[in-house]
Amino acid sequence: MASVIQCTVPLFSNSQSSPSSAYSTCDVPCLHFNSPSHKNLDFQVFPKRVLFYPKKRSICKSGLDEVSAVEPPPTPKLDDKSKAELIGSLKIKLLSTVSGLNKGLAATEDDLQKADVIAKEIEEAGGPVDLSVDLDKLQGRWKLIYSSAFSSRTLGGSRPGPPTGRLLPITLGQVFQRIDILSKDFDNIVELELGAPWPIPPVEVTATLAHKFELTGTSSVKIVFEKTTVKTTGNLSQIPPLEIPQLPDALRPSTNRGSGDFDVTYLDSDIRITRGDRGELRVFVIS
Repeated sequence: MASVIQCTVPLFSNSQSSPSSAYSTCDVPCLHFNSPSHKNLDFQVFPKRVLFYPKKRSICKSGLDEVSAVEPPPTPKLDDKSKAELIGSLKIKLLSTVSGLNKGLAATEDDLQKADVIAKEIEEAGGPVDLSVDLDKLQGRWKLIYSSAFSSRTLGGSRPGPPTGRLLPITLGQVFQRIDILSKDFDNIVELELGAPWPIPPVEVTATLAHKFELTGTSSVKIVFEKTTVKTTGNLSQIPPLEIPQLPDALRPSTNRGSGDFDVTYLDSDIRITRGDRGELRVFVIS
């Protein structure tokens, strides 16, 4: 039967460690003998397996059955007040970064990276979004203030769409999303100004792209296109709205069916951040 003796146990494998820091002495049951083939090495055989972890300031606990290392204390988490203050300052930083980019149409590559970095900080601070619990926060009319996809200088973003500033200028006005969680309506509302040859004044229209939405995950949303309605505004507001018929399925481009998926990566009572199925970062504020 093995007796309880004092054993010198290596804690670190780093050959540069000093003898005092690389070894710890514990009273544990073990067998000690010298190897005849290695005169300078001492071998110790433990009746039970002993595990040591090379962590800083580990404390060796000894007993008859086991030897273990005490983990360092975890990093303290922010309390609710500190977390809210952090998110509030990051939201102000994000809004000030994208406010002068004309919803992303004027964004440079550097602007895109800055907005993405701040958005990720907000997403990390806010934690995962669970729409099964916070679905009511989607309700309302949201104003788009930034889309990374608009840096492509087309209204379709990363999808095919009409260009801006060409032979037939199209000026993008306000963009909204109107969401009704009861009827599952999800409407993209776009204000446009269509240029015309002089002396004809520009035509102002509002296009409503109607969708239905469904949740496909705790933070994932799928929208399915239904129809597009165009209504003139300004001097021609008396003209009734016009519903644009859909092309037959055989003629409709497979990459531009008006449907898509996106993840809600941050959501509270006044701001929403989403990331689309093609990597688009979008920032909305409640209106």
